[in-house]
Amino acid sequence: MYKYNQFDTAFLAERNAQFRAQVERRIDGSLTEDEFKPLRLMNGLYLQLHAYMLRVAIPYGTLNPDQMRTLALLAQKWDKGYGHFTTRQNIQYNWPKLKDVPDMLDALGQVGLHAIQTSGNTIRNVTSDHFAGAAADEIKDPRPIAELIRQWSTDHPEFQFLGRKFKIAITGSPNDRAVTKAHDVGLRMVEKDGEAGFEVIVGGGLGRTPMVGKVLRDFLPQADLLPYLEAVLAVYNILGRRDNKYKARIKITVQENGIDTYREMVEEQFIQRRAEFDGTDQKLLKEIEAHFAAPEFRTDDTAAYDAAYDADPIFRAWADTNLAKHRKDDHAIVTISVKAHGQTPGDATAAQMNVMADLAEQFAYGELRISHEQNVILSHVHKSDLPAIHAKLKEAGLATANVGLISDIIACPGMDYCALATARSIPVAQDIATRFDELKLEHEIGALKIKISGCINACGHHHVGHIGILGLDRAGVENYQITLGGDGTETATIGTRTGPGFAYDEIIPAIERIITAYLEVRETAEETFLETYRRVGMEPFKAALYPDSEKKVA
Repeated sequence: MYKYNQFDTAFLAERNAQFRAQVERRIDGSLTEDEFKPLRLMNGLYLQLHAYMLRVAIPYGTLNPDQMRTLALLAQKWDKGYGHFTTRQNIQYNWPKLKDVPDMLDALGQVGLHAIQTSGNTIRNVTSDHFAGAAADEIKDPRPIAELIRQWSTDHPEFQFLGRKFKIAITGSPNDRAVTKAHDVGLRMVEKDGEAGFEVIVGGGLGRTPMVGKVLRDFLPQADLLPYLEAVLAVYNILGRRDNKYKARIKITVQENGIDTYREMVEEQFIQRRAEFDGTDQKLLKEIEAHFAAPEFRTDDTAAYDAAYDADPIFRAWADTNLAKHRKDDHAIVTISVKAHGQTPGDATAAQMNVMADLAEQFAYGELRISHEQNVILSHVHKSDLPAIHAKLKEAGLATANVGLISDIIACPGMDYCALATARSIPVAQDIATRFDELKLEHEIGALKIKISGCINACGHHHVGHIGILGLDRAGVENYQITLGGDGTETATIGTRTGPGFAYDEIIPAIERIITAYLEVRETAEETFLETYRRVGMEPFKAALYPDSEKKVA
């Protein structure tokens, strides 16, 4: 895990001091809100419906226990006792007082965290596979590359005022857990002739114009990554629209100019930019890689795990859903569900954050990860420690056995917090989770990803949900559109709208009808919802959703 050096620490202290002075001037009236806005956005501070919101970067989703404890401290001391993990592997605090924000940033700086470039029209926090460095299917840990990109992009003078925000995701596995094809740039590690490099994907994104990214380069040598990224961004800066913010993202730039034209311009820029790199970036990468050396894994037997799995059905259900295969057979990857039935998806209390920090320190070699699915990961756990971990998670209300199931819902904050939202997301997620827990169906349903957004900006990734829900305002009334068949993996697909939307009190029955139809038409108990949808298409679900379709008006 990367640790700040003297330069990093000094840089961050200077930035925080600058912002403290800006906050003081806003409070005493020397700065108007309009003047303050671009300054606060450069430091991750938003003004939401009810209060300021501070978005803290968790680079590529990786934390150590002290960092997690500091996140808990911020929640306890300066907020309302909880934080909200986001689909960008960040954490948000929804109730800070403006006067306290500089103290919050200073506390973060002491453990190597910050809020720089978590907002604004710049390169945002680089996201990555939440199983990176541990996954059994991984070619290579992508986090050193993500850290290199973070250092390169932070305060990069050419790319601080882009036409719109710019998001980069990276994965080191063929099985894409980082949603790379829905990012402005997605990097998928591939091998060619024994050399690791990247498939470069450009022009993905969700929002009001959802698009799956296109392959710009099928193989880019690792040593060429930074000059190539510079070329991609330089062309975007040249061609990108600035007359209309809704058409300013790179996905529109690629669509309007064509991928071939865009590629040609990038390759021209790349030749120029590569000549300016003298190998310093690769030397720095070697230094960074040393921070990500694998821990000295234990080699005890797994008898305690085997005994608990055989004897305890509650532990067995948790192990079956919340564990993933580690690259070492006697270890496991643990996903801690922050999605207890009826709770707000992604919210964790200060007490829960402290418990997770303690577990990482005691059992997980001092590493935690935040997933874009709003859960927390213990990436390296010896199987013999799993019964003890499960017991402690139960005490903290964190042992819900639902990872990857219907109640493991991604949801944006929606109209409960967000100034942009047009409908509620959180109550819908809570009601779905509660309803299917009551029905005791979620394990029978199996793997299913529901994703909910409270407006067309799609922070809940509804376009790539197996079932996507989009909340909109229709003449002052909440209306929820449903899409089916979305997929955020290496076979990325934008979901298809089913038809007319549903009122708030109709959305839960509508989801029930979809699930009933699925259970009726699937061929085997092992066939997932997405597999069934791809086999049978929309019609059985549409018939279930709109039994009186001739009376409906789109």
